[in-house]
Amino acid sequence: MLNVRLSAGPGLATRIVERPGTTLSPVACRAMIDDLRQVASATLPAADLEYGVLGGDPARLADAVVTIVYEKATRRPIAFNVLTLMEAELRGQPLEVLHLGLVMVDPAVRSQGLSATLYGLTCALLFLERQARPMWLSSVTQVPAVVGMVAETFSDVYPGAAKRPSFEHRLLARQIMARHRAVFGVGEEAGFDEQRFVITNAYTGGSDALKKTFEQAPKHRRERFNELCRRELDYDRGDDVLQIGRIDMQAAARYAARVAPPSTGLGLASVGALTAVRTLVLPVVHWLSDDQPWGELRPWRR
Repeated sequence: MLNVRLSAGPGLATRIVERPGTTLSPVACRAMIDDLRQVASATLPAADLEYGVLGGDPARLADAVVTIVYEKATRRPIAFNVLTLMEAELRGQPLEVLHLGLVMVDPAVRSQGLSATLYGLTCALLFLERQARPMWLSSVTQVPAVVGMVAETFSDVYPGAAKRPSFEHRLLARQIMARHRAVFGVGEEAGFDEQRFVITNAYTGGSDALKKTFEQAPKHRRERFNELCRRELDYDRGDDVLQIGRIDMQAAARYAARVAPPSTGLGLASVGALTAVRTLVLPVVHWLSDDQPWGELRPWRR
């Protein structure tokens, strides 16, 4: 399981821990929660620091993947992302769905491009740790900037990129809404429009403090994502869009191109490395892993 410390740019360091609730000691878990609350306290009123892992329950970290960005000089936490690994099933086989959960950045350090670390780096490492096998993921939000980021970063995302949901999209959405509402703070009374993938009256299960108006919600640079949210979501009622997509080699390549553009030497090296891994290394690794099914790794689709 992941438990790594990496550089996150000049003067910044990142810590990524998978399932800290089961891999870290109670003292270490408590220290991690304190770091998360320190970032949240700069963003939310003190009375609202009870959502998800911020409430202090270490058990919520048992299925989480936590990314925290620190200032190297002061060791002060300035941003975090808490992803959650959810159990689901497709074609009679169990699988993990990675939920893109709570993200917070200290207002004093926003606009420093930390989203690439908080989302992209962690997802890429989880993808590689799982032998670069495609991973399904989900996101629940009413923020147009996040809707657009998810649609542009990952593959086969609906709504946002794919024109219509596949059978897999619908099946996973049903399972997520039936079994995992607590992960994103949606109460049982919330509805779900399966045609539009919209959760209606979503802010009644612990996520109340995160509700925004359309004017308050950060916008995306591409107007089509802003218009999607404006058209589909009732902000007065408190709606969210549920996005389902995948992280695969194409998504990993897009992330690498964002971090190191192909026009640079590092970018060209990244393209070459990804091509070699995809065409030479991974087929051998997958072939030798006789305890894992081929599934969607097959070169053909039935």
